[in-house]
Amino acid sequence: MNVPLPPTNGGCRTAPILKERGQREVFCGLTGIIWLHRKMQDAFFLVVGSRTCAHLLQSAAGVMIFAEPRFGTAILEEQDLAGMADAHVELDREVEKLLARRPDIRQLFLVGSCPSEVIKIDLARAAERLSQVHAPHVRVLNYSGSGIETTFTEGEDACLASMVPVLKDTTARELLVVGALPDVVEDQMVSLLTDMGIGPIRLLPARRIDDTTAVGENTVFALTQPFLGETHAALERRGARHLAAPFPFGDEGTTAWLRTIATEFGVSEETFEAVTAAPRARARKAIAQAAEALRGKSVFFFPDSQLEIPLARFLTRECGMTAIEVGSPYIHDALHGPDLDLLPAGPQISEGQDVDKQLARARAARPDLTVCGLGLANPLEAEGLSTKWAIELVFTPVHFYEQAGDLAGLFSRPLRRKAVLQMEAAE
Repeated sequence: MNVPLPPTNGGCRTAPILKERGQREVFCGLTGIIWLHRKMQDAFFLVVGSRTCAHLLQSAAGVMIFAEPRFGTAILEEQDLAGMADAHVELDREVEKLLARRPDIRQLFLVGSCPSEVIKIDLARAAERLSQVHAPHVRVLNYSGSGIETTFTEGEDACLASMVPVLKDTTARELLVVGALPDVVEDQMVSLLTDMGIGPIRLLPARRIDDTTAVGENTVFALTQPFLGETHAALERRGARHLAAPFPFGDEGTTAWLRTIATEFGVSEETFEAVTAAPRARARKAIAQAAEALRGKSVFFFPDSQLEIPLARFLTRECGMTAIEVGSPYIHDALHGPDLDLLPAGPQISEGQDVDKQLARARAARPDLTVCGLGLANPLEAEGLSTKWAIELVFTPVHFYEQAGDLAGLFSRPLRRKAVLQMEAAE
């Protein structure tokens, strides 16, 4: 049975945006290494930073050093900070040792961080120099994961944007799907597109360095993640054309995303329905079961990952919630516009953050569910507000049809838990 979606009442694309530029509560872009190193199986991420950077990655990744993860930190010691050592010589030496020990590395990313002495190092020049030394076996690139320049999902954006200029040229008409997805989700997506007769399909990032991934004026690309603004711009500079669509969260978003690509490649409506009918039905059933606790409830989004706008669209249109405020670190019309078109009018749309002001608005609104960062969740829980950690939505498979029920469940779980605790307290 098809449940009618609520009217958008004009949507939110032209709604006034509250722009705030105060204190913010987010992780830095280094956090993106945690999922990127698992995705890119022949890559290594070498952070040039301090012991704080090393501790962040070690604790966030949840792996032991002897497990040989595909990331590490070149720590600036006291002599480096004092200017007593040539940072480029030290970096070259560490890279030489790393590549000798790990011959499986085909891509090496030099990742900048926050310390002032790191900012002074020209990592772009270092990457170019090291690429010449270690070519053709290893490609060395660089990007910044500094918290001064990036929020945590922007680390992936910066990484992928650094890869675009070195992709080969092509005149072939191809689809490039951009954004890191868990392998099982990526396989589901490729299967759906292949069953429609769409191909060849290229991926950025690919699981391994791939000479067939190229870009040119006949390339069309679709984004799977709403935080890839710099990558979007870099691909357009190479002549590729963006297929703008809602992001593939839930039944509606996934169907709209797939339909945009299908239309571009001339897929018939009959073929589209034949391929999507069964997974759509499963998604709707799973969402309906998980969303029972969400219907009629209100939600408030603090800016964290840039997933907020498409997730607010999903919760309001497919789970029956009402959005009070939808905050995002950045709002990019070319990326977020299609989801804003579908987001029912009414919520305050905010860009950036002034955390004290936004906390005041959340406390005044008393939403049923608040989506926020780890640092804000516990204080708000202590005040009686149910919260969902925003970072969990990045680390959990939530894209496309087969994960739609799990996505709704991530939001319903805090409300179910609160209901159980209230019942136990009443007894």
